[in-house]
Amino acid sequence: MSKLGNLGHRLHRGEISYDFVGKRRIWYGVSILITITAIIGLAVNGLKEGIEFSGGAVFNTHKTSMSVTEVQNKIAGDTGGNDATVQKLGNGSVRIQVGGVSTQQSHTIQDAIAKDLGVSSTTIDAEIVGPSWGKEISNKALEGLIIFLVLVVIYLAIAFEWRMAAAALVALLHDLTITTGVYAIVGFEVSPGTVIGLLTILGYSLYDTVVVFDGLKEASKDITKQNRWTYSDIANRSLNSTLVRSINTTVVALLPVGALLFIGGGILGAGTLNDIALALFVGLAAGAYSSIFIATPIVADLKERDPQIKSLRKRVLAKRASDAAKAKQALANGEPAPDEDLDDGPLGDELAGDEEGTPAAAGVVGQRGQGPAAGVSRTARTQPTNRGNRGGRGRPSGKRR
Repeated sequence: MSKLGNLGHRLHRGEISYDFVGKRRIWYGVSILITITAIIGLAVNGLKEGIEFSGGAVFNTHKTSMSVTEVQNKIAGDTGGNDATVQKLGNGSVRIQVGGVSTQQSHTIQDAIAKDLGVSSTTIDAEIVGPSWGKEISNKALEGLIIFLVLVVIYLAIAFEWRMAAAALVALLHDLTITTGVYAIVGFEVSPGTVIGLLTILGYSLYDTVVVFDGLKEASKDITKQNRWTYSDIANRSLNSTLVRSINTTVVALLPVGALLFIGGGILGAGTLNDIALALFVGLAAGAYSSIFIATPIVADLKERDPQIKSLRKRVLAKRASDAAKAKQALANGEPAPDEDLDDGPLGDELAGDEEGTPAAAGVVGQRGQGPAAGVSRTARTQPTNRGNRGGRGRPSGKRR
């Protein structure tokens, strides 16, 4: 655990980093593959709507020792030709849902179920849900989702910029598509709890994304006034600095949700928890993935198309090529590699290290004179901090001479 904590500390300080942005084509490919699978699942299986949306009847029995399978076998053929969903509740009673039946049909089915189970029909509580009410709920849920997405885009466009708003919207739609696709593939019913779960995960996914965007906005301020780092480099550094926080937050959130889904729903048989637990579990995992691998790389892609950022990238690459050539020439002549000036523009102080001469934070991975490299890099070279207008900063005493 101490090693993991040390790794997180070094990532946060920028001493090491992983090139998420540089490998964005891989993440895009993985997301496209998962999204296509989810869409195919939706097209083939469709969403299994609960009676709250499709309309139907719910029959609740008193406490019984019969299992779900036994109840399903006994009532088979007596549900008016409609599919019946049987759930065992926590108090030992059984909940039977039959979709697409009218009020008159529900009375007939209630009598048939009571006869099959060997109980009086008066001991079975019946509840009828009309399809018009379900349709109204569906429309309200869709309206709420659209309003949420619109407000999110407007807020991000004002607080940050339109590129970040577009990236966040893509990430949110990515999470929605995957979650609904898993619902279709697994065959769980879509209930009001599912809608609540979806709205919850959208807010959670947005939180992670905004944290990264806030750091990126601060780090890229006046970025065009220096010649060492491209926008993608700074985006990658911002992402790495919040990586451990995102992972820890996601794991802590997934543990109780996983307990609800796998223990509560799977082992204990509390089927009423499955709808919201599945939406939360899949959505939290997808949201964490999209915040790290989708949102920030998309911002970097869009930003790199800006003329000023394009010009910056050309200058940075030219400088790196020049530094590499000088280093190669010095090596060929048996001379030490030329020293690089880290105090280059507004980012120089931040990347040069602190007052005590700590190692410089690595804005990009890889060695000097090279672009971003795959994997985790070594610690960046220590640089002196006693420069011109800083007086005695960098000396142990901190006094001016």
